Amino acid sequence: MKTVFLLFDSLNLRVLENYGSKIFETPNFKRLGKKTIKFNNHFVGSMPCMPARRDLQSGRLSFLHRGWGPLEPFDNSFPEIMKKNKVYSHLISDHYHYFEDGGSTYHTRYNSFEFIRGQERDPWKPMLDPPIERFREIYHNLEMQKIESTDPKYAYPSNREFILEEKDFPSVKCFNSGLDFLNKYKDSENWFLQIETFDPHEPFFAPERFINKFNKNLRGPIIDWPHYGKSFKDSEITDELRSNYFALVSLCDFLLGSILDFFDKFDLWNDTALVLTTDHGFMLGEHDWWGKGVMPLFNEIAHIPLFFHHPDLRHLQGTESNILTQNIDLMPTFLEMHNLEIPREVQGKSILKSLSSYSEKNYSIYGYWGSGINITDGNHTFFWYPENDEKKELNQYTLMPTNMRSFFSAEELKGSKLSHEFKFTKGMPVLKVPYTKKYNKNIMSNINNKSLLFNIVDDPAQLNPIMNEKKILEMKSEIIHKIESLEAPKEMLDRFKFQ
Repeated sequence: MKTVFLLFDSLNLRVLENYGSKIFETPNFKRLGKKTIKFNNHFVGSMPCMPARRDLQSGRLSFLHRGWGPLEPFDNSFPEIMKKNKVYSHLISDHYHYFEDGGSTYHTRYNSFEFIRGQERDPWKPMLDPPIERFREIYHNLEMQKIESTDPKYAYPSNREFILEEKDFPSVKCFNSGLDFLNKYKDSENWFLQIETFDPHEPFFAPERFINKFNKNLRGPIIDWPHYGKSFKDSEITDELRSNYFALVSLCDFLLGSILDFFDKFDLWNDTALVLTTDHGFMLGEHDWWGKGVMPLFNEIAHIPLFFHHPDLRHLQGTESNILTQNIDLMPTFLEMHNLEIPREVQGKSILKSLSSYSEKNYSIYGYWGSGINITDGNHTFFWYPENDEKKELNQYTLMPTNMRSFFSAEELKGSKLSHEFKFTKGMPVLKVPYTKKYNKNIMSNINNKSLLFNIVDDPAQLNPIMNEKKILEMKSEIIHKIESLEAPKEMLDRFKFQ
């Protein structure tokens, strides 16, 4: 078995023609749809980037126990299982979070990996005498007004100094490297190739020919990095940010086309699987929000694309499925595709099994650690934010005490204790680390969000919350059932169970 897994970051489903968008053309995503099964009810699990990748690799939801962090020693990793069973796995990625403290154990699970430098805040090129004033002239003051050379965000304009032509863009290098792998090994057996790009994650920086498709009248300073939060009052800024995002999605569509061309040229559809998805979506001003994190998990973030081709399912090419799936389902799917045993700790369900024997009503929960819990049954979504949540106990459980770019602080770790309460840790005790607001200021920033129920069949844009007490009770009951079955910590159960 041979598998190509294409993973984008922050790809908003609602800009793809496959899912009904009329904003702009995405011809290669349309081509992909003709060769794959398109899943209409695919959702996120743990949010955002690295928690989502922990779900993808381990097949378990992690947000009930942990925020942003590495794979844990007790996690089951599908590329590591492949490696131990002589299925060669190779990762090509420009996703620089893999190489920070909070993501440092993911890429090493593969047999081999290539890291393409230069995305976003990747500390790539040294610049000891940075031209700060010149950067302030080039970039909009919303991006540069508080940026000094010691700020991590300052790495972005530094990196752009070295990305001058289309061939220099990290995502372009990722896909070219992926094509090199395919050229060399298309006739080999038993391999898994993951081509992963940070695009179209912000900053929305694309080659000029893609920018010109949407924004031919550039007014001046660059603005391609939206702040997370309420929408901008200046419609010109909003329009330019959206145009820059669309340009980056168009680049992604073009890069996807290079893979499809290769599959067509060598007829890999007959012996090679192809799977494409993203970790989560992105708010582009919908519901008066930009970004992710501080707002409820509206479907612009939570409802994500999934395209699936398997050589044995060629008779299903060009079809759609309404089965409810999540990113945790990909791990057991990849293992089953390569005839490998699925560990008992895995919560996800193989898509192959679901396609052949789907019958039961299903629910998926998703969210950020320390925030509300969201649930969908494919017809409704419910956001549950407990009352007085800021007063409730909250802990992280880990053997890898790092945040995104640093170790846990001494203050956080001074209050930690060993905990033995979970079966999924395979008998390993874990650190129970109390939430410290001083060091996790953003975790509870959406605490004032309201619990809302939407009928996403009648109201796919989630513009009109409904009052249906019977359905709300059903959704709450299913959340409780789910978090109990997922071995949620006692304090997490207390936050929701006694509301």
